Amino acid sequence: MFQDKKILLAVTGSIAAYKAILLVRLLVKAGAEVKVVMTPAAREFVSPLTLATLSKNAVITELVSNESWSNHVMLGRWADVMVVAPLSCNTLAKMANGLCDNMLLATWLSATCPVVVAPAMDEDMWHHPATQSNLQKLESFGNRIIPVDKGELASGLYGDGRMAEPEAIMQFLGDNFFGQKDLAGKKALVTAGPTYEPIDPVRFIGNHSSGKMGLAIAEELARRGAEVHLVLGPSAVKTTLPGIYVHKVQTAGQMYDTCMAEFPSADIAVMSAAVADYTPVETAPEKIKKTSGTLVIELTKTKDILKSLGQLKRDKQLLVGFALETANERQYALDKLASKNADLIVLNSLNDEGAGFGYDTNKVTIFEKGGNELVYDRKPKQQVAKDIVDRIVNILYV
Repeated sequence: MFQDKKILLAVTGSIAAYKAILLVRLLVKAGAEVKVVMTPAAREFVSPLTLATLSKNAVITELVSNESWSNHVMLGRWADVMVVAPLSCNTLAKMANGLCDNMLLATWLSATCPVVVAPAMDEDMWHHPATQSNLQKLESFGNRIIPVDKGELASGLYGDGRMAEPEAIMQFLGDNFFGQKDLAGKKALVTAGPTYEPIDPVRFIGNHSSGKMGLAIAEELARRGAEVHLVLGPSAVKTTLPGIYVHKVQTAGQMYDTCMAEFPSADIAVMSAAVADYTPVETAPEKIKKTSGTLVIELTKTKDILKSLGQLKRDKQLLVGFALETANERQYALDKLASKNADLIVLNSLNDEGAGFGYDTNKVTIFEKGGNELVYDRKPKQQVAKDIVDRIVNILYV
């Protein structure tokens, strides 16, 4: 997987820099060519000589060394992927604001290859609004962020902020950049986010769906080679991955129409959106004014997208539905699997900690038409998406 791949490892000043030693060793052992660039502060935590010896390439720390200029432009063009591990809070802030006061930052600013960062910092620093804002900026630039782990920190505290282990970084790189394109030539239809059903020009009926789970699935399908059409309800999530075509909608009716248009040519459909079950019979043309007494709004059922697609489904088309439940979860999921003619139902429960709307993690059980029932532990939604797509691939090709 990594044979002859060119990896540029960027190391910043963090106690987690010691993990860079093992990461270089793993990459070289896997067949990659590794070059290392370090910030001046990183040299206080790990020796350039150690990294040079393991990578078999000179480590670059300065723009100018021994009256010779280090060509940061070519370094950023040489690599297949640039990995910043660890990414300290200080370097994160500089990257988010476009500062360029060392070789690492100059290389990052001129890099034409994909960039992946593995943050490392103490828990309070990690949760600070400034840090989270800076991470969002990096994502908006197209950089990929490897989630931090929860564990023992340099401060002695236990919490979020621990850098991902080198093995996890290797897995992330393999899954996202160098893995097999086992869905090449396939078209996938994915729905994500909520729908907003207008009451008047100001108010609507909606739900708390963020769209994070659906986006993670769309990105995983695209990384595996599929052409993805993402039907996205009103949501703040965005993607920069190639191969994903976003169809923005507002209402359940608009989502239904888009899905019906795209599904006939799709090989895979994953209905992960939280679609409103009811919509107002009439939408007031002007804002409804507050008056004494009560306000009665007549609702009517929306069209069932999953059921409609199940009725149209041809042989060799694969249909995946989601079930978010609060009681009798398993039975509702099994009933949905049968009644909607789905091939998979992904169940998550609002009773599970860290699952459901708004979280970056999820805990799911997958029910398959063939009778398999697979229970997964709570994981980041990106890893949940990988589990779901693994099952899709298994059904398509086994």
